[in-house]
Amino acid sequence: MQRGGKTVYGASVGILMLETQFPRIHGDMGNAATWDFPVQYRVVDGATPERVVRGNPAELTDRFIAAGRDLVRAGCDGITTTCGFLSLIQEDVRSALGVPVATSSLMQVPMVQALLPAGKRCGVITISATSLGVEHLMAAGAPADTPIVGTQDGRCMTRQILADRPEMDFAACRLDMIDAGKAMMRQHSDVGAIVLECTNMAPYARDLRKVTGLPVYSIYSFISWFQSGLQPRRFDLDLDDPRYV
Repeated sequence: MQRGGKTVYGASVGILMLETQFPRIHGDMGNAATWDFPVQYRVVDGATPERVVRGNPAELTDRFIAAGRDLVRAGCDGITTTCGFLSLIQEDVRSALGVPVATSSLMQVPMVQALLPAGKRCGVITISATSLGVEHLMAAGAPADTPIVGTQDGRCMTRQILADRPEMDFAACRLDMIDAGKAMMRQHSDVGAIVLECTNMAPYARDLRKVTGLPVYSIYSFISWFQSGLQPRRFDLDLDDPRYV
């Protein structure tokens, strides 16, 4: 006898999308082909990149909760979002939805920090270092003095995403990310790993790894881990096989 209670099965992760129009390439959280497992999406009305990054996302908490509840009703067992700045609403959303919630890639910082050798710190690359404050870090459980480097002075990445332009120069974005990685290495010699705050940065994680030589963690690594608990991998286990004895 199978137990029901959901509308949709097999898509455990629900993703709360900012309201955007900029293109999302493979590797971006908002491109469904990025994931090796099915996901469900809901767009949060009025949650523009500019408003969430440079404004006060707490003003939109009720909208995120309403969209999250819709995803839970549709069968999601865990909820995430498409902006690291939403760590500010982690507690409210988590308390309201009744399922595991991972609002921000920044939540990886404490875990990554715990992996590093003595004297090394986890650094963060963000879409806007001028907007990412101590309150965002602390809400994610990250140290207040976490090294931060942003792409806000680059060629186009920050400008095109926050302005939500319908076109984007991805080659230039890649160069912005490489420059940010080099700046991190130059400014913070004690950084031993990097977490990418922005969910649009995951496609460039491999480039950063090559340039910096450091482990790089993104929303892709975080939600892949998140999903592995919501839907643990099934292993074909033959208990008569001597390898399992």
